Amino acid sequence: VQLQASGGGLVQAGGSLRLSCAASGRGFSSRGVGWFRQAPGKEREFVSYINWDGGSKFYANSVKGRFTISRDNTKNTVYLQMINLNADDTATYYCACEPRGSVSDPGYGVWGQGTQVTVSS
Repeated sequence: VQLQASGGGLVQAGGSLRLSCAASGRGFSSRGVGWFRQAPGKEREFVSYINWDGGSKFYANSVKGRFTISRDNTKNTVYLQMINLNADDTATYYCACEPRGSVSDPGYGVWGQGTQVTVSS
């Protein structure tokens, strides 16, 4: 499986963006997917996770109530809808699949390239 994240951009505080994580290859629909982000000078941090059928979702406390993760297995795509963005959300966002431990730890087997989200205040 290969992943490609897209949908980042520049947005004003309070605005919204929807990130997409598109997969190619076989088996994506049976795999959980996580979103992580990394700001300059900071460690990569967990944002959200969705299991293979969308029945289980997890969020970092910092994004609960503002971000929504979803997936469309017919399109091999996972989405991250982000609303009410603030400057602290500025980071490069990465999607990943094949968690090898806790879904909130960055020990995933497959990573996509990042997509930059910049929130101006």
